[in-house]
Amino acid sequence: MTALNVAVVGLGVGEQHASGFVRAGCALRAVYDLDAAKATDVAKRVGQGVVAKSFEAILEDPAVDVVALATYDDCHAEEVVRALDAGKHVFCEKPLCRTPGELAKIEQAWKKSGKHLASNLILRTAPLYRRVRDLIASGSFGDVYAFYGDYLYGRLSKVTEGWRARVDDYSVMQGGGVHLVDLMGFLTGTKPVSVRASGNRIATEGTKFRYLDFVTATFENDTRMTAVISANFASVHKHQHVVRIFGTKASFVYDDQGARIYRERDPGGPAEILHESPLPATKGDLIPDFLAGVANREEGDARTRFDLRVIRACMASDEALRTGNVVSVAGE
Repeated sequence: MTALNVAVVGLGVGEQHASGFVRAGCALRAVYDLDAAKATDVAKRVGQGVVAKSFEAILEDPAVDVVALATYDDCHAEEVVRALDAGKHVFCEKPLCRTPGELAKIEQAWKKSGKHLASNLILRTAPLYRRVRDLIASGSFGDVYAFYGDYLYGRLSKVTEGWRARVDDYSVMQGGGVHLVDLMGFLTGTKPVSVRASGNRIATEGTKFRYLDFVTATFENDTRMTAVISANFASVHKHQHVVRIFGTKASFVYDDQGARIYRERDPGGPAEILHESPLPATKGDLIPDFLAGVANREEGDARTRFDLRVIRACMASDEALRTGNVVSVAGE
């Protein structure tokens, strides 16, 4: 495939996107941030790219093949649609969008464009989860019947004082729990079909943050597997996630004690210790998979549908939280 020209918009995490695309053999054509000085510094550090005058200038540049978006959550939907409409492939930070109406517009623009679209659901690139996924697919776990995932944010000041406190209707499930929703399907190969949810705002009461800071969602999946996923943004804990998977032949646990597999029900049975990293090396580690989707239309479409399913499940969880009802997870 001919090397692609990439423009990166939003240069916090976006700087890692820029470096990741360059490492993958792409050319960084342009960078853009509301802080022009930051954009200049990033271009210098990466060693490529000009500072674009505006987002519009990037969309109007016929040489730009890919737009990578690392802007605020509430900007994503409009920017994704505009980039697709301009004929660009799009790599977007999570969450891809925030409402069913935004998702419908994105799906329409994606199908019309014929371009590849992906959300940076980065935990699936971690070596540990690549190995666990292969083990589950091989039948080593038997029938998987339960998945537990906890997203422990542990960064309270970013919620109460940062941009999340200023965004309307901020969702901790979309902002953090989405990573565990992604792992639920990525590791087990299941699709969520319904969800119920509950939550509270005790830890951030009296702060600038206006929304629930703890949410737990219970998903029923197409294989009858049950998944319980929490987004815990006020945890007194280091920033971490916890995953437990239970099958009829084995169980997997990753928590403070590391990653291990249990293959015996005997309390004295030894655990198999896994040494692979539960985290990606950088925020740009999903970029090679994204580029593979650009190169292969069929493969790319399948990846996009998976990403859309993940954000759709998070939105269904939010609806279940608002209504108190069990909500179906619609779509492909």
